[in-house]
Amino acid sequence: MTGIRTIGVIGAGQMGNGIAHVCALAGFDVILNDVSADRLDAGRKTIERNMDRQVHRQMITADARDAAMRRLRTATDLNEFSDVDFAIEAATEKEAVKRAIFDDLCKKVRKDTILATNTSSISITRLGAATDRPERFIGLHFMNPVPLMKLVEVIRGLATDQPTYDAAVHIVERVGKHVTNAEDFPAFIVNRVLMPMINEAVYTLYEGVGTVESIDTAMKLGANHPMGPLELADFIGLDTCLSIMQVLHDGLADTKYRPCPLLVKYVEAGWVGKKAGRGFYDYRGDKPVPTR
Repeated sequence: MTGIRTIGVIGAGQMGNGIAHVCALAGFDVILNDVSADRLDAGRKTIERNMDRQVHRQMITADARDAAMRRLRTATDLNEFSDVDFAIEAATEKEAVKRAIFDDLCKKVRKDTILATNTSSISITRLGAATDRPERFIGLHFMNPVPLMKLVEVIRGLATDQPTYDAAVHIVERVGKHVTNAEDFPAFIVNRVLMPMINEAVYTLYEGVGTVESIDTAMKLGANHPMGPLELADFIGLDTCLSIMQVLHDGLADTKYRPCPLLVKYVEAGWVGKKAGRGFYDYRGDKPVPTR
């Protein structure tokens, strides 16, 4: 465990840059990888901006920020991962994409490098079995936004060995997060509970029971949720919500997990939430406006 010094993170998007952020702050050397220099530049700028915000709020010192940014480097080539001790994949929630990444990654890292996936729903056992080291493969599901959220779900695959689990827990605790252990079943704990609620909120909209505004207001004021379910779906990304519902529906074969047709329609339109400028709210103006 104490031998883990360098962490590689694959994917510089919302989740990947957050994982790189907390790992660098915790004292790890971090290599952040993505397919293009533009994405890496955007990811690094996001990390810098978020750390500046933490300094402003006196959550970290300016010296800690500067030291963390020095520990962070970027790379478009996975050959740069040849000496990482622990690699975390944080790409899009598509199994085929993740399997292709791990297939390439296994050829580039050392034989003793531990591999982890940040998947929020896909089988750890199945992903691990597609690698050359299923016993050194584990699920680490960080919550979004990573720098602020305290929880990480740790999910062992059928073959995951004890040293791999211990190393993963060591990293999670060192970056200041709380470990919760989840069994390797579709969507684990958080999304097994959260996504059907979001999907039901979309059904409530689809069936005309309430408007976007009334549904979100009802859950904020009636259930004391800090954010309405449709606003939260936009924040997560409707494409990600749909992918998780599809994993639940396929994996558990229960009609209660059937994705709402309206959710499918929004994703088909490319209205996948805040990152696209439109979802259940339109974010292109001065303030978000419901789109339905």
